[in-house]
Amino acid sequence: MAVPKRKSSKSRARKGRAGARKASPANLRNCSRCGSPGLAHTVCENCGFYGGREVIEKAEF
Repeated sequence: MAVPKRKSSKSRARKGRAGARKASPANLRNCSRCGSPGLAHTVCENCGFYGGREVIEKAEF
């Protein structure tokens, strides 16, 4: 079994953990109907459509 030759410092150990804690940016996609950006695999907040059909009725002003 591999054994470290020297003790790893606190800063070096924390640098390795820092990558796992970092939040990744949200993946946005454009709505196929209205073109507004939004989260993937969710109902469009602008027009209320998902998968080519209306899921939420939006009031037209």
